[in-house]
Amino acid sequence: MIEIVLGVLAVALVVGAIAELWLRLRYGLGNPPLYVADARTGYRLAPNQNLRRRGNRIAINQYSMRGPEIARHRPADTLRVLMLGDSIVNGGWWTDQSELLSVKLQAALARLRPSTNQTVEVLNASANSWGPRNQLGYVLRFGTFEAQMVVLVLNTDDLFAIAPNSHELGRHPAYPTRRPPLALWEVARRSQKYLPTAELQALHDQPGDRVGVNLEAVRQLHQAVQAAAGQLVMAMTPLRRELEADGPRDYERLARQRLTDFAAAQGIPYLDFLPRLQQVRYEPLYFDHIHLSAEGNTWVGQALADFIDQVGQMPEPGVPSSTSSPADEPLTDLW
Repeated sequence: MIEIVLGVLAVALVVGAIAELWLRLRYGLGNPPLYVADARTGYRLAPNQNLRRRGNRIAINQYSMRGPEIARHRPADTLRVLMLGDSIVNGGWWTDQSELLSVKLQAALARLRPSTNQTVEVLNASANSWGPRNQLGYVLRFGTFEAQMVVLVLNTDDLFAIAPNSHELGRHPAYPTRRPPLALWEVARRSQKYLPTAELQALHDQPGDRVGVNLEAVRQLHQAVQAAAGQLVMAMTPLRRELEADGPRDYERLARQRLTDFAAAQGIPYLDFLPRLQQVRYEPLYFDHIHLSAEGNTWVGQALADFIDQVGQMPEPGVPSSTSSPADEPLTDLW
């Protein structure tokens, strides 16, 4: 009897070891991207990570950007663009480092300047579920890295984003703060039903003009970029269902119009991808209901590069693109 039990345990250990190795090598489980809490951004990717998930390489540099290490100060003869966004810019586990929107934008901008000796560098500061207040917090935390242009990529849901917080860190399986002991443990954790914390639910239930608060965050971001002698550009990608026959829902149309009016009033160049995507076969450009596919990143990256090229001459570091009056200084605490 003891021999049978020992034999079963040995088989179970061998099967478990094989499953563990397969999950690690095939899917990269057991080694997820880690997050850290931040008083300004709520949370951000932990710096200095290099890993693979489902065959896709994920590299996080010293400033929690998805990309290689960078110099704090912009190198000479370099066009530096700081891209801010959420999971659409970040790319998540489903996007290899070589297929990121920021990488595609960098390549497209370089093609538009073949006769110059200027290096093009597009930085990717983003994280899943970030909204305008998280992105403003990132710039307030780290600055703009002397980028001549800052590109804020929003999607429709971002207009309704809640305040930055770290309530889910270490609790939600998508936001781990430490490595799991086993890949099998990660699988088991992700298979469990997850309920949001009461603190997070309270933020979602918070009354008030959430769209207005997020537009105020963009206004403050605009001022911060101007103060750093840069230029802010905005782009909006729609949810996939907004491209279907019914189009955006009524509340989304109202929020989108507010953003359009806001951009015009602030003098911020704004590219809305909704009408552009309505004119093409958009299905291959989406990975799911909201995120872009690798093909979508290439298409959007090229269109965004063309738009940036049309915006005009970008300011040089040390030469403010415009001035702001004391009355325009950010006064509202958005956190």
